[in-house]
Amino acid sequence: VQLVESGGGLVQPGGSLRLSCAASGFTFSSSTMTWARQAPGKGLEWVSGIHIDDTTHYADSAKGRFTISRDNTKNTVYLQMNNLRPEDTAVYYCAIPRRGSVSAVNGYDYWGQGTQVTVSS
Repeated sequence: VQLVESGGGLVQPGGSLRLSCAASGFTFSSSTMTWARQAPGKGLEWVSGIHIDDTTHYADSAKGRFTISRDNTKNTVYLQMNNLRPEDTAVYYCAIPRRGSVSAVNGYDYWGQGTQVTVSS
């Protein structure tokens, strides 16, 4: 299993970024996918998840601002992040949740190397 995130960077408050995660080594179309993040000095926080039927779920901190999507033809999951805030600063990880839990209540089986998102003026 390989998960490779990209698309992070430095953005001003109120700005947008689109993260991508290229997946390989497993049947992507049959897997629930999630995004999680880890801010400096804090634990891993689940951000969003998408079922194989494209049903989506979001943490309260992401609702109304972030959109998760997937393209099974490209084995890629995306996270569109709008109206970014300084508190969104973190390393963002694409991850396969344990037991297919879209909100990753059981943790994660696999995750990528992460991509840094910094929101600052």
